Amino acid sequence: MVFDLTVGRVVWVTSRLGMALGLALLGACASQLSGYGVGPQAERQAMMQQADKPAAPDTPGMYLGLIDRMQQQGLYFASLAHIDAYEKQYGVSPDTIALRADALRMTDQPAAGAAAYAQLLQTPLAARGHRGLGLIAGSSGDFPQAVQQLQQAAQLVPTDAVTLSDLGYAQLRAGDVNGARVPLMKAVQLDQNNHRIMSNVVLYLLADGEAGQAQALMNQQKMAPDVCAAIRSDAKKVVAAERAKRLDVTLSQGVRTTGSVASIPSHSVETAPRLLQWFAQ
Repeated sequence: MVFDLTVGRVVWVTSRLGMALGLALLGACASQLSGYGVGPQAERQAMMQQADKPAAPDTPGMYLGLIDRMQQQGLYFASLAHIDAYEKQYGVSPDTIALRADALRMTDQPAAGAAAYAQLLQTPLAARGHRGLGLIAGSSGDFPQAVQQLQQAAQLVPTDAVTLSDLGYAQLRAGDVNGARVPLMKAVQLDQNNHRIMSNVVLYLLADGEAGQAQALMNQQKMAPDVCAAIRSDAKKVVAAERAKRLDVTLSQGVRTTGSVASIPSHSVETAPRLLQWFAQ
């Protein structure tokens, strides 16, 4: 019997080519699944992760609470995005305006923040609007304007310790040490556990010449060295502001003392810092 070796070789080669082509097609499919788009396994994992995400708050109150917690954690930019989403779904309200105003102030957008706070002045949240305007004025170094706004806020919420403390601080920085005593004493008795209020009381004691009592209170509160240094630095600014205020009163009464203006050190004219640590938080 004679075998056709040529035909056998062609059949064998054709068979090998077919297998190779089949494997290549399978490889192409696999490469498409893994290198383009999302493969089945990755897609299933993504779906599982999406299912594990907490559901969006289903009531306006819950959503506002979520936004408020974001701001308490310092996530002010994120809160602005969620305020936009809330207002798109539920509409604008004094609560969302107040949250937006706080977020704008804390993200260094004072003009927009002031405009938002001004919208609150004819709403039940007018006190919050006045306080916000006072904080913005104080953070820019305009303490007389800050005092005016915070006084109006304190009249609307007379038992709010933080507002009273802010008012006392603004009065100190405006050079009115005596005027700061009452709001600060009210604040500290209303909330003795607030460290910022205690810091402002220490500042008042230093400005009032009670260095011993101020040091005792700092020791009692276990204030950190950098905090104590910041308060002492502010105390120097308060003393300079009080001196300048007394000089203005003297000059307005027509009493001219030779060299009195020149006696004020040049550094007492303060360039307002960008962020006042004890006021604009």
